[in-house]
Amino acid sequence: MMLAWIRLLRLPNHATAVADVLAGWLIVSRSTTLEPPPAAFWAAAAASLALYAAGMVLNDVADLELDRRERPQRPLPSGQIAVARAAAAGWMLLVGGVAAGAVAAVLAGHWQVLAVAAGLAAAVWIYDFAAKSTPAGPLVMGGCRGLNWLLGMTAAGGPQAAEWLLPAGMGIYVAGVTFYARQEAGRSRRLPLGLATAVMAAGLAVGGWFVVLLAADGGSDWLSRAGLDNWLLLWAVLASSVLFRCIMGIATPESGNVQRAVGNAIMSIITLDAVLVLSACGERWAIAVLLLLVPFVLSRRLASPT
Repeated sequence: MMLAWIRLLRLPNHATAVADVLAGWLIVSRSTTLEPPPAAFWAAAAASLALYAAGMVLNDVADLELDRRERPQRPLPSGQIAVARAAAAGWMLLVGGVAAGAVAAVLAGHWQVLAVAAGLAAAVWIYDFAAKSTPAGPLVMGGCRGLNWLLGMTAAGGPQAAEWLLPAGMGIYVAGVTFYARQEAGRSRRLPLGLATAVMAAGLAVGGWFVVLLAADGGSDWLSRAGLDNWLLLWAVLASSVLFRCIMGIATPESGNVQRAVGNAIMSIITLDAVLVLSACGERWAIAVLLLLVPFVLSRRLASPT
């Protein structure tokens, strides 16, 4: 039963949600000292985890009939978890996520945290029950990722100027990943995969532009020591590794290749977040974000991230 819930929740992906919130909080706060974040961050992270879990559970509730045809081994169509129980858990997690956002808002002294949590809950519902099978689906999913970044950012006081490029860029990137994954259960078509890969590349470019503007505005201690060129090289290598896997899926658009590209793109969110944190907050916090790969990799042995 526990393994079925782990698969229903897609447990590996929760590490990417925490990485977003942590990266958003760190970059806005410009923290360079490795010390435990304040209570407002932990409440925002709890909101993120609850809302992400709600999205995963309600996604399978909404997709029950489709999964009975295409993925009969999933926990709900196989009968491992009762649909009514999953639905109740999903709605409880959705409400709990907004409640945790309210706690984070009180602790941070910024009502915007609650507004973001409520917006994210609404976006989760819209994606799962209205937008997923429409052309707007990837956009809504990208919006969910951007709002997840904003949970951490608003808990630290809210993004300023160029910092808005971060939720925008990572949201565009995830919209591309979602578009890429649309036909992963069967044989995908090359043109949509190519367009999705281009959207992912655009999102990476937008997110990376933040660091260019950061350097132009005085930079950070790490950029002063290592240089913008070195950061851009690191970002380019990471982006290329993600996009190369997508191109391999385009070359041979079979289910296994596409799913591997999607899984790699999702896992890479943690590394992308860590490299963005590196530019503003230095090596120690970047390593702390990168360590979230450990629970991702370990739990991936139990459940697929896609």
